[in-house]
Amino acid sequence: MAEDLIYLSALELLDCYRARTLSPVEVTMAVLERVAAVDSAVNAFCLVDGDGALAAAKASEERWSRGAPVGFIDGVPTTIKDLNLTRGWPTLRGSRTVDPDQEWDEDAPVVARLREHGAVLIGKTTTPEFGWKGLTDNPLTGITRNPWNLAMTPGGSSGGAAVAAMTGMGALHVGSDGGGSIRIPSGFTGNFGLKPSYGRVPAYPSSPFGTVSHVGPMTRTVAEAALMLGVIARPDSRDWFSLPYQETDYVAALDGGIAGLKIAFSPDLGYATVDPEIVACVTAAVGRLAELGAVVETVDPGFACPDAVFNVLWKAGAHNGLKHLNADQKALLEPALAALVGQGAELTLADFQDATTARTALGAHMKQFHDRFDLLVTPSLAVTAFEVGKLAPDDYPGIPDGETNRWIYWTPFSYPFNMTQQPACSVPCGFSSAGLPIGLQIVGPMHRDDMVLRAAHAYEGADPVYRRHPDV
Repeated sequence: MAEDLIYLSALELLDCYRARTLSPVEVTMAVLERVAAVDSAVNAFCLVDGDGALAAAKASEERWSRGAPVGFIDGVPTTIKDLNLTRGWPTLRGSRTVDPDQEWDEDAPVVARLREHGAVLIGKTTTPEFGWKGLTDNPLTGITRNPWNLAMTPGGSSGGAAVAAMTGMGALHVGSDGGGSIRIPSGFTGNFGLKPSYGRVPAYPSSPFGTVSHVGPMTRTVAEAALMLGVIARPDSRDWFSLPYQETDYVAALDGGIAGLKIAFSPDLGYATVDPEIVACVTAAVGRLAELGAVVETVDPGFACPDAVFNVLWKAGAHNGLKHLNADQKALLEPALAALVGQGAELTLADFQDATTARTALGAHMKQFHDRFDLLVTPSLAVTAFEVGKLAPDDYPGIPDGETNRWIYWTPFSYPFNMTQQPACSVPCGFSSAGLPIGLQIVGPMHRDDMVLRAAHAYEGADPVYRRHPDV
């Protein structure tokens, strides 16, 4: 299994299929060999369907032999996060409370669109239980580990997808993001991840965490994410929040650079405690954006820390999503998640309405902020990856005593933009002195996913740190 084969991008694979220099079967076999070789160390998959993947690859190979590929990603190895319904596979959501012995006869919109465009589905990637936290471990499938240092977490909740991306176990990966769950593991592992504008990618069933939750692509390169977004953003009437479909060529929209764009740089949003090594790395990355012609101003967006507001929304969502569980099922939950559900039950209608009002004000504030600035850039995270088995790094300041939802305090840059529903991505921009990835977050105005991708692509071209791969 040649490393250059498993690390070919989706676009490179398609070029090879078109030129008949590679076949989808060869590539799928190489990916499955890679999964067999390294997944026992990192635990990125909770399900691998080798027979199904090879059958899909053979069908793709036959189509390419006739010069008749179906869709935009025919034959590209792809993974699905275990929060997304997938026909023929159990969707257990990392929980012992979900009965695997039931009909699994429906695809979520994102899975349906990938199948329609010929993706070769390799398997399902790990998530924390019901995607509740910014780490990836659960009582059902255990701990997922960071490929750069197996003692460290890859973050979450799309941790399995991020690890699969960074270790050559597929080219395209489905993630979801309710408070940073695409951008957190992208930042911790060094891949690219995009949280699209809310509604850009249809979702069904809706997340228990409500309208802060987005579905998006996780890949090794920006162009692959743009290609994938063009597939998964296609319409599905099951999601009544989904945006009117726009047939945008996101790959073509990558060109043009960022000269003249007005970019606000905030190293701490005005209130976050950030590792100085991260600040230095991200500041250097912002300097490259200026060298590319962007007009950069160091300025905070001007809102107060919204952690209390997000906590209400998150705990209410946890309670609402899991209140149907009986006592025996609740006893099977991760204890911290069970505690979160209990705290959600104690919230009042007034608590929720106040949080919704504050969220509305934050969204209006950021909409006006983008009247002045095209983009906002920040670090992706306040810390680098820390040890598995912890909800927060040791001695991280500002976490209230007894707080269950500890992960939001070291992810101050991600969840505010779930509340506002804006597109935001994490693009790798360097490594710490300990050899752990550091990410740059790019936030755009609502519905300008194309601009976020274009800026990330421009940065990636100036700083090809993404070409580094971990030695698992």
